[in-house]
Amino acid sequence: THFYSMSQVLKSVFRSCMANSGRVRSMQLLMDPLKHINYQLLQNRNSGIKTNFNAFTRSIVVIEQSGTYERAFDIFSRLLRERIICINGPIDDNVAALTVAQLLFLEAEDPEKGISMYINSPGGQVTSGLSIYDTMQYVRCPISTLCVGQAASMGSLLLAAGGKGQRRSLPHARIMMHQPSGGYSGTAADIKIHSEEMERVQRTLYQLYASHTGQTWDTIAEKLDRDHFMTPEMAKDFGLLDEVILKRTETLQNDE
Repeated sequence: THFYSMSQVLKSVFRSCMANSGRVRSMQLLMDPLKHINYQLLQNRNSGIKTNFNAFTRSIVVIEQSGTYERAFDIFSRLLRERIICINGPIDDNVAALTVAQLLFLEAEDPEKGISMYINSPGGQVTSGLSIYDTMQYVRCPISTLCVGQAASMGSLLLAAGGKGQRRSLPHARIMMHQPSGGYSGTAADIKIHSEEMERVQRTLYQLYASHTGQTWDTIAEKLDRDHFMTPEMAKDFGLLDEVILKRTETLQNDE
């Protein structure tokens, strides 16, 4: 297995095509990550999102060689083969759709084998986060969660949603919980409706936190009233996670 930058992949494509026209299938596989990047750029443009093209061109591609054939994967697709899902950055509908799809795919592959979910997120949309949460509970696969960097807001709920004894954090990560926030403009009647809906969502989130941490409703309401930051050890004592780890052990590797 080798790691290449996107520019190196492009050079490899053209060199291989010139040297051996018979390896068409191999070259097709090599171009798949590029198609994905072009698709993502198009999607971002249609959505009005400014894209840093240089960030995409520096995407890591893993090339596996087997005899005369080569297979190329973007790094996250390669990790998916190892049943590892990464949630990075703000949680929105796109992140939720990708995560839900990966969970369903891995369940279809082997419903008894575990899934490892690495979380580094400041949180995001409640509805998007709950779609991931519900799918984590829905699939039959045991799911372990690991906080790297931070698990804030909705990210902290996803961290707590892992299987009992399978919720972990690296030692220098941070965890933060708070109540949902939002805003709406419109008629007084509509504003009242949205306010009532936000209160309903708040009650739902409090109940989920209480269920996964073992804390009382009143304790959850008190802690989430304002931004509540915790170290991994504090989050462990609170019940959000089960273990703070420094090194991957053989047991953890077998869990994955």
